[in-house]
Amino acid sequence: MSLIKKSNELVIPSTVKMMIYGQAGMGKTTVALSSPKPLLLDFDNGVKRVNLAHLEGVDIVQVGSWQDVQQVLLEDLTAYQTIVVDTIGKMMDFIISYKCGTRQPQIRDWGGINAEFSWMTRTLSSLNKNVVFVAHRDTRKEGDDTVFIPALREKSYNSIVTELDLLGYLEMRNENGVQKRTITFDPTSRNDGKNTCNLPGLMNVPTIVDSKGNAIGKNDFITTQVINPYLAMLQEKKAEQEAYNKVIAEIQ
Repeated sequence: MSLIKKSNELVIPSTVKMMIYGQAGMGKTTVALSSPKPLLLDFDNGVKRVNLAHLEGVDIVQVGSWQDVQQVLLEDLTAYQTIVVDTIGKMMDFIISYKCGTRQPQIRDWGGINAEFSWMTRTLSSLNKNVVFVAHRDTRKEGDDTVFIPALREKSYNSIVTELDLLGYLEMRNENGVQKRTITFDPTSRNDGKNTCNLPGLMNVPTIVDSKGNAIGKNDFITTQVINPYLAMLQEKKAEQEAYNKVIAEIQ
């Protein structure tokens, strides 16, 4: 069988790979956990800041060493639809400690560090699950402009962003005197982004806790507003492909 495919013969994916980044206190972990049936790989000990009501049904791996990650990715993960990596920057710290111990990495170490990082991303991709990376915010200077980007070593960032379907910047905006949390997946002059799913340019993230910290809403933003629309778009493409194939078969 030929490996060369027509556009109507391509395998259409059914999962999403994304990264969400923003400054501290934006609720990045909570938003990431609004994905369907998540397993949280907690590198950053961020789960302690998540409202307990929004951890219902969430299983957690409190990563203590890189060996923990190697072990858990070999376990049966069929119960989960999404793997959440929080944060990807801290994950890199665990890889560096695994490869270098307590000393600072040297030039000769980066080949092995990058290889381990690539193993992690390849393994996650092979699981056929949604993957959500969480990252802190960093900045990049472009002339006189400051652009917000994920806090990740440049080479690692460049290698992983090409594999993402979505890259979203989460921030707090002032709209007519009201503070609203928003996320954009569009690249702009002030933030990096990636939006292959044709999502709206700016999306409001709903408030799901009151001023006393009580849960007042279901934590399902990524599921209902991002992944479901994306999968619906893929199903529409699949239906068009099947209709095309049927017509071609009838003609033949």
